[in-house]
Amino acid sequence: MPLVNFSNLDFDQVKTTLKDYLRANSKFTDYDFDGSNLSTIIDLLAYNTYITSYNANMVSNEVFIDSATLRENVVSLARNIGYLPRSRTASRASVSFFVNTSNITPRPSTITLQPGPVASTSGSFGGQSYIFSILEPITRPVIDGIAQFNDIVLYEGTLLTQNYTYTSQNPNQRFVLPNIGVDTTLINIKAGTTNQKFKYSYQDNLFEIDKDSKVFYVQEIEDERYEIFFGDGVFGRKLQEGEEINVKYIVSNGEMANGVNQFTFSGRLTYIQGSGVHNVASGISLLTTGSSGSGGEEIEGVDSIKKFAPRVYASQNRALTANDYESLVPAKIYPETESISVFGGEELVPPQYGKVFISIKPRFGDFLPNLVKEQIKLKLKKYAVAGIVPEILDLKYLYVEIDSKIYYNSNLVGNAEEVSSIVSNNAARYADSTELNKYGARFKYSKFLNIIDQSHESVTSNITTVQIRRDLRLVTNSFAEYSVGFGNAFYIKNMNGYNIKSSAFKVSGLDYNVYLSDVPDTNLETGTLFLFSVPNANSTSPTVIRRNVGYINYTKGIVTLNPINITSGKLKDGQAILEISACPKSNDVIGLQDLYLQLDTSNSKFEPIVDEISSGLDPAASNYIVTSSYQNGALVRGETTTSTTSAY
Repeated sequence: MPLVNFSNLDFDQVKTTLKDYLRANSKFTDYDFDGSNLSTIIDLLAYNTYITSYNANMVSNEVFIDSATLRENVVSLARNIGYLPRSRTASRASVSFFVNTSNITPRPSTITLQPGPVASTSGSFGGQSYIFSILEPITRPVIDGIAQFNDIVLYEGTLLTQNYTYTSQNPNQRFVLPNIGVDTTLINIKAGTTNQKFKYSYQDNLFEIDKDSKVFYVQEIEDERYEIFFGDGVFGRKLQEGEEINVKYIVSNGEMANGVNQFTFSGRLTYIQGSGVHNVASGISLLTTGSSGSGGEEIEGVDSIKKFAPRVYASQNRALTANDYESLVPAKIYPETESISVFGGEELVPPQYGKVFISIKPRFGDFLPNLVKEQIKLKLKKYAVAGIVPEILDLKYLYVEIDSKIYYNSNLVGNAEEVSSIVSNNAARYADSTELNKYGARFKYSKFLNIIDQSHESVTSNITTVQIRRDLRLVTNSFAEYSVGFGNAFYIKNMNGYNIKSSAFKVSGLDYNVYLSDVPDTNLETGTLFLFSVPNANSTSPTVIRRNVGYINYTKGIVTLNPINITSGKLKDGQAILEISACPKSNDVIGLQDLYLQLDTSNSKFEPIVDEISSGLDPAASNYIVTSSYQNGALVRGETTTSTTSAY
């Protein structure tokens, strides 16, 4: 009798194994296993074996966090190593308004905005209505008949309340919030007797907690709901028999309300007059939006939990290495992090000891507001090692620009525009991929060439050149020194100069546009910068205006401008910038340290050219002309005129 192969998990494979086993038995010689009633029994056995194998395989997978698939199991495994997955986060906005109390007699001394709904969007945002609420009452004094409510922070969602009574008679008593979509950072709890209740604060660790600390803890349970529990008399105050627990929390729509900027007042305002509390019915101004809805996030996904839970556990709630910062910031401090880069000051030239530099790409927008930077630094204090100062850097984009000549067989495609459109769309998909758009990303030249070649059957080859660009943010109308690093070595295409290109800008004392370029030193590692002008953008006769305005390090990819008064430059998002581009020494471009790599398809060129050989127009290739990938290009950015003019 043959041994059964127990590695088969597929139904058909199990069934085949059972048939082979029976055929090897002399009692079933020449038996029809497919047309007899025995076939039904074999199917039943195979099905039972399949289900049993599947369940056993699932059980074995679900006990490890990297192979588990069910959210409840992943959350439970993460909890075992002290990791609480991020809940849904409510979008935040701020509004201002005032209340005119001239029609209230006698005038009250204060006006109070009560907890609950304050503003709504009334379907003005994508046809969807959202409610923005507060958790605590806000009281403002009445001065000259006016009560000012300035910069009131609102949270998107509905304010709900749950009341519990603690009893020691039920050892299995649980305090479970019945709703999904809870923002755990906005849970407000008061507990105590009817006459005296104490406010409890959320705690995510056991440090600096004693037996009297009024704290509560939160953990995610099944179906994305949350359970609240309290101290045991050792780590946190223990609830007493019969104490009442009042829980206020917000159920939010997460990221859906991000971008909301028009609000209608829907709150409740009150004042005290005599022994009674009265509602304000009139005199309420229109709401003025201070900041649009932002910061809303969905509940942390399974993949994110698997990624960050082991890393946060490895950090042991302290920021010592770069990996610790890269784990703690997105997991515990700033969940809106899309990508993060951390490096020590000792890696800089010259080194800055005692500092760690953090660059963050937020999910929404390009730059972190200064207020957010300060909040991140403040929150990092309880994790950072004494003597290490964290610094939050502004996001620095490193753009990759493409100039591609695409040869195609005209017999296999309708027109050149179709080729260009297909290639551009494929390039855009690659530009949006996770392989790019992050710190430490690498533009892979050979892969990109293959993407072009595989775009359409008509494409026969391509000749592609690569440029890298940085946008230098200018301080206009004042002297300033500028230094911009590309993180990649520059290739010197022209020994006479004009290797780097710049957009047009103006300097103090000159009423016409000038451009920036370079001339290499004899060592071909460094060089000097100069300013020049041209009669027009396509001119091949530049005029050098100023020499030695800075220097360039081709090996390190650094361009440095001496103090200069730039009066204007190219406008981008309301900011004056100077575009500087160069040819990288390696066609594989990498985003190092705080450089965020992006493939800029909007400034890339995809030019289709008929392949006359493949198209049958020039089978002997007697008139075939190819394009060089080593030409230096234009003197300035965005043009095509080539010059070999010497700068000196």
